[in-house]
Amino acid sequence: MVGSVGSMLRWLLLRVYRIPPTSTNPTPADLGVAAEDIELTAADGTRLRAWFLPGPAAAAGARSLPAVVVLHGGGSAATDLLPAAPELLAAGLPLLYLDVRGHGRSDPVDFMSMPRFAEDLDTAVAWLRRHPRIDPDRIGVIGHSVGAGACLLAASRDPRIAAVIAIAAMAHPAELIRSSRGLRPVPRLVTTRVLTTIEDTIGHRFDAFAPINTIARIAAPVVVVHGTDDTTVPPRDAARLVDAAGPNARLRLVPGAGHRSVTPFLPLVGELGRFLRRALA
Repeated sequence: MVGSVGSMLRWLLLRVYRIPPTSTNPTPADLGVAAEDIELTAADGTRLRAWFLPGPAAAAGARSLPAVVVLHGGGSAATDLLPAAPELLAAGLPLLYLDVRGHGRSDPVDFMSMPRFAEDLDTAVAWLRRHPRIDPDRIGVIGHSVGAGACLLAASRDPRIAAVIAIAAMAHPAELIRSSRGLRPVPRLVTTRVLTTIEDTIGHRFDAFAPINTIARIAAPVVVVHGTDDTTVPPRDAARLVDAAGPNARLRLVPGAGHRSVTPFLPLVGELGRFLRRALA
């Protein structure tokens, strides 16, 4: 009976957390940005799609360049972060915009998780390290929401990642799930069962990949960016992350910015580009 209840709960959670259709527009061409269409293979064999935006230096054949992987959040896609590309390219940073499994132009999967986002990010970083024009030790990562947590997870276990920008990252996924509107009125015993089922489904314990834990293991410089009007992930999570990271991290709050839209963060792109240039120098 316990097993059947667990199976039913898992089925229900996969329905509740199923990946919604995500946009594939605009494209780099729509923004007048040169890009190469890239296909990668995820750890489970799923086809991943990405855009490599070489920028003027890489397109001209320059070598040993720094580069940055840009990672979207859950229920989003690479296209949603494309508006930041022109200013980052102007800072001399080739970019790899990745659609993780089940999102954007990549092939569908049943579910995704922060560890799976990080696996796909690892695949993208490995592709850049093999690129003849990129310096394999001068790669940074930018992530939004779940993608931000994945960037912190990847950097915590890969000391060669040289810089991290985490936008709208949560401190701990279990805390966020417990505080969600659907679970707040539910008895704690039921909530605990839900959390355990999620952990069993994704194959990882929350504590193992919670950003509040992974950020403390990162030696590279980190900028934690958060909107003051974020009602999905509270701004206090950002302050907690910076406190946990210690002196290698700094906090950048953006007045009026929420969680989903990147538009309010765009005025910050020039500053973040300069941070990446320094960190990857």
